[in-house]
Amino acid sequence: MARADKVTAVAELTERFQSSEGAVLTEYRGLTVAQLAELRGSLGESATFTVVKNTLTKIAATEAGLGSELGGLLNGPSAIAFVQGDLVEAAKGLRDFSRANPLLVIKGGVLDGKAISPAEIERLAELEPREVLLAKLAGGMKASMSKAAAVMNALPVQMAQLADALRAKREAEGGAAGAAAAAPSTDDPSPAGASAEASAE
Repeated sequence: MARADKVTAVAELTERFQSSEGAVLTEYRGLTVAQLAELRGSLGESATFTVVKNTLTKIAATEAGLGSELGGLLNGPSAIAFVQGDLVEAAKGLRDFSRANPLLVIKGGVLDGKAISPAEIERLAELEPREVLLAKLAGGMKASMSKAAAVMNALPVQMAQLADALRAKREAEGGAAGAAAAAPSTDDPSPAGASAEASAE
């Protein structure tokens, strides 16, 4: 490879390290061209799988600030899955393919600028995809909003019931007070009694 081509290749790899959400390094020794094409297809739009030259990739990783995280993994026939979409989906694709094709070895990678081990990539693959998690979150929010709406809808009815109860209570209290006021007092002499006493005198 000519020097100008090497410079271009390093620049492209550096940019991909910097623009990707993560990168997974693999060894593909013994895999056929057809198998590599199958792997690329299984990753879909979540990642691009690229065969790389170790020397140039080490330079690019260093320029991207990832030299210490990736330098020790770049040995043997190397290929990198640069993740642009859902990292969980990419991890699942790589894990499932490596289980069916043990010649693909997942060596590690980086996520948000930090090194991740093969075991951590395996754990990522066990997670539910982003779309499923978002759907569950949306479902939970919808349920909460429905409960809140039911409570808000019930408030006017409850307030009306409370107002009716207060009105009935006041009417009952008013009726009792009116009846008490209308009843004659037993302490005051009646007109009939006064007339009788006057006649007797």
